[in-house]
Amino acid sequence: VSVDYINRFRTAKEKRLVFEALETGKLDLIIGTHAILSKKIKFKDLGLLVIDEEQKFGVAAKEKLKNIKVNVDTLTMTATPIPRTLQFSLMAARDLSVIQTPPPNRQPIHTEVRTFNHDLIQDAILYEVNRGGQVFFVHNRVKTLPEVMTMVRKMCPEVKVSMAHGQMESKKLESELMSFVRGEIDVLVSTNIIETGLDIPNANTMIINNANNFGLSDLHQLRGRIGRSNTKAYCYLIAPPMSVLTPDAKKRLKTIEEYSDLGSGMNIAMRDMDIRGAGNILGGEQSGFISDIGYDTYQKILDEAIEELKETEFKDLFDTPGKPKDGSNYVREVQLEIDHELLIPTEYIVSTQERLHLYSRFNELKNEDEIFAFEKELKDRFGRLPKQVHELFNGLRIKWLARPMGMEKVVLKNNKLRCYFVRDAQSPYFETDVFGRMLGVVSRPDLPYSLHLKKSKVYLILGLEGVFSLKKALEMLRWLAEEVGL
Repeated sequence: VSVDYINRFRTAKEKRLVFEALETGKLDLIIGTHAILSKKIKFKDLGLLVIDEEQKFGVAAKEKLKNIKVNVDTLTMTATPIPRTLQFSLMAARDLSVIQTPPPNRQPIHTEVRTFNHDLIQDAILYEVNRGGQVFFVHNRVKTLPEVMTMVRKMCPEVKVSMAHGQMESKKLESELMSFVRGEIDVLVSTNIIETGLDIPNANTMIINNANNFGLSDLHQLRGRIGRSNTKAYCYLIAPPMSVLTPDAKKRLKTIEEYSDLGSGMNIAMRDMDIRGAGNILGGEQSGFISDIGYDTYQKILDEAIEELKETEFKDLFDTPGKPKDGSNYVREVQLEIDHELLIPTEYIVSTQERLHLYSRFNELKNEDEIFAFEKELKDRFGRLPKQVHELFNGLRIKWLARPMGMEKVVLKNNKLRCYFVRDAQSPYFETDVFGRMLGVVSRPDLPYSLHLKKSKVYLILGLEGVFSLKKALEMLRWLAEEVGL
């Protein structure tokens, strides 16, 4: 395989020869920076596009890459995918593989958010240098970089300090970086130019100045430059006091401090999407209105829109023979309104973060076996389940029963159970066998329950008096589901 590369350090003549070889097909594989986006590049037959460090390519750049050839196989690799790319994967528009296993003997990087403090910086640098290591000091302003270098030299006069940034002459930049790689320099004061590609196992302390001005993926990538051996690494995020930061900057710093475990890039990317929004899926914008309504709500609206299209415009495509015709085809989610406490009490699990994590797992439960396993885990970790948690599981079971029966809402208040059927009076649900059998059951004179149907302005409601508990409501709905053959 013939391989070549292209970047800003190559001469005009070398670039021309590479372009010619690509166009004629003599060159099989080209490795390059954004220089690959040049209009001069023409491929004889492009088959595979690999985008490494995908977060460094904006939406416009990726659209350009796609336009090189229609239907090219694409593999994107990144520690922290940008929200729009992550959204494609979560929608199943792209396959996603996650590697969470770190290399052997790696340790999590100790991460702290601190305000600017001379003593802290001095101690961090001297501690690292005295144990034989090296330090990255990241300051992302080329103009004031020499001042920062002078400050570090004054703090630690016995330490060798050097500087690197993207506006330096290429040979000088290469020389400085190679000196650092060889261990001739103790502290490298640089911009975020170092965030990709450098693998220096001996550098295990990083100080990031004005960390509040960096994006989440930048911070994660920068932090990934240290801790690349079996030595404990330290990352200090220097920022103004939390009280003066913007809400988004606070969220970013808290996220990067919280997720310091190895392989946590996916969690950081998910939080990034929550903060910034996933953007317009079909457009060129990377951030969109999702940030105003939250990711879950956005997904729900999107799913509803897709389901609506399946039932209307694309009915012929999706109305497959043998498709079950119960209420679950017409009810997307059952709303539960109950005057009992359905929650995980704070006295049972104190940590808010842990409770939220368990709620999200609870929402993913699909059957009784999964409930049993989840209950067992909770008992094992936190002790005997309180009544509210049992009620929470019963509430979930009620939702499972109500959906196939075509109930959009179940209300249990003042010892009265009210089940609201599909809101749309023209819905095909009212022509299904399930609803027909439901009417047959309700009209029977020999019922063990006093059921009655009534029509409000909007809903058809099934009512039952004397339901004193969630357990009783569950028992009644189980009986009804059995009677209608579900």
